[in-house]
Amino acid sequence: MDKNIKKNSIVIASHNPGKIREMLPFLKKLNTKIYFAKDFKLREPKENGSNFTENALKKSRYVNNKTKKISIADDSGLVIPALQGKPGIFSSRWAGKKKNFNQAMKKVNSLLYKKKTNAYYISVLAISWNKKREKIFIGKIFGSIIWPPRGNLGFGYDPIFIPKGYNKTFGELSNKTKNNISHRVIAFKKLLNFLN
Repeated sequence: MDKNIKKNSIVIASHNPGKIREMLPFLKKLNTKIYFAKDFKLREPKENGSNFTENALKKSRYVNNKTKKISIADDSGLVIPALQGKPGIFSSRWAGKKKNFNQAMKKVNSLLYKKKTNAYYISVLAISWNKKREKIFIGKIFGSIIWPPRGNLGFGYDPIFIPKGYNKTFGELSNKTKNNISHRVIAFKKLLNFLN
C-alpha cells in the first residue's frame, strides 16, 4: 500500500453522486480519510480536453492544486463506434445542464434509428499526488445498446446498455453485480493493484 495515501488522505474530485457512490467502496479499502470536492467548496473545472485522459487529469490536477491533497478523478462515458465514438467525452453534456439522461438516451436512439449496435463504457481514473507525480488507470466494458430503456438502477446511460454475456441492462443489474464487472471497477482494480 502506498503509505503516502494512508498518511495524507484523498479527495474525490467529482460532483457526480452516481460516480461517487461507485468509487467509495474501493477508496474505503485504502483505509484513509476521504474528502469530497464539495468539502472544499470547489467548482468543477471546465472539461475541455480532447479525450477522457485529458479531462480526468484536468479534474484531479485542479483539486490537487486547490487542496494540496492527493486527488482522484474519473472521466467516463459511453462510446458508440457506429456514431463515430459519440457521445464519448460529451456523454454527460448530452444530458444538458439538468443532467436529464432520458433526453440523452433519446438522442442516442434517434441517431441509431432503433438499430441494436455495439458500444462500450470507458472509465479513466487519474490520481494526482503533485505536479510531478500522477498516474492513469483505464477500464472498459463492452456490450450493446438497446431500446427502449430498461431498469432504474445505476445512472447515466445504464438503462440502454447491456454488458456482453448478460441479458439485463446496467439499469436492471444489482449494484453488487455491476460493481463486479463495470468499467469503473476494472479501472479501480488496476489502481488498487498499483497501490498495494
